[in-house]
Amino acid sequence: MTLANGKGKAYCRGMPDDLYDRDVLAWSERQADMIRRLARGERVNDVDWLHVAEEIEDVGLSELHSVESFLQLMFVHLLKIRGWPDSASVPHWRSEVVGFQTNMRRRFALSMRQRIDLEDIYADALRQLSPEKYDGVAPRPFPADCPLDLSRMLTGDLATLETALADA
Repeated sequence: MTLANGKGKAYCRGMPDDLYDRDVLAWSERQADMIRRLARGERVNDVDWLHVAEEIEDVGLSELHSVESFLQLMFVHLLKIRGWPDSASVPHWRSEVVGFQTNMRRRFALSMRQRIDLEDIYADALRQLSPEKYDGVAPRPFPADCPLDLSRMLTGDLATLETALADA
């Protein structure tokens, strides 16, 4: 049974109404245990359904944001390689691109494809680098529009990604 706690928040009888706010790990373990009990056919009344639904949704959004973050990091490092090709940091940037791509591929799900705005992510990477100088050197010009598509970002090898950016 869901009740109001007087502060506009809902809670379930028998469950500390602030456990979600105080200790989300303890809350999540408790909720998972109750849901498993429900799955076994036990009668359980203390599931915090409102927060459970929000957390399930947040898991997917967290994965999407993680993939978007890896994409932005890839763009930043690829742009650094293009902008400062003579920098001593290029090998490190290349290594970072490969690592970011690996992590992105592990988290990517097909349903994310329609939600990822690659142009916006690329624009964020450009903004991040706009005042940058390395070793006192301004970068070579960056393409104004995103020269890569999501498929290439997911599957392209480093040389392919660098070439696509250099040719833009």
